[in-house]
Amino acid sequence: MAAMDHETYSDEFIRTILYETKVIAMVGASSRHSRPSYFVLKYLLEKGFAVVPVNPRETGTEILGQKVYATLADVPGPVDMVDIFRNSQAADALTDEAIDIGAQTVWMQLSVRNDAAAQRAEAAGLKVVMNRCPKIEYGRLSGEITWMGVNSRTLSSKKPILSGNRVQSFGLSKPKT
Repeated sequence: MAAMDHETYSDEFIRTILYETKVIAMVGASSRHSRPSYFVLKYLLEKGFAVVPVNPRETGTEILGQKVYATLADVPGPVDMVDIFRNSQAADALTDEAIDIGAQTVWMQLSVRNDAAAQRAEAAGLKVVMNRCPKIEYGRLSGEITWMGVNSRTLSSKKPILSGNRVQSFGLSKPKT
């Protein structure tokens, strides 16, 4: 299998990940309202994803009503995506943990890139996204960002039809099995 180009991702690749993902373990989630991880967690919950915060400093507490776990191994039940809100060096071990728990996708947040970890994850059959934010990608692909005039170079008063249904929001059909 050829190595994936992690400089660019096709819209279909990102759409498929977001469509297939139901449970996200967010490593580095914060209860601080000013932190980007808090906003992303809140947004993804509002879009219908189950988001499990992982942060050893906040273990046993709740963030937005979701119980916080210390490690990925502590998360009960299956995890589809591991969203890494840590630095590129930390992404190395976290990617190995994502492989160990059977995640389908490793998603490294904006400014997080670890090519060696990505290569290991892909060799284990996981999809990998680096230096991207699922909140931004969801908003871009569902039309929310375009509606606000971003990503389109044209401002429009026409509001897209959005719903909690990711199939309708993304214009996707069910993946072929």
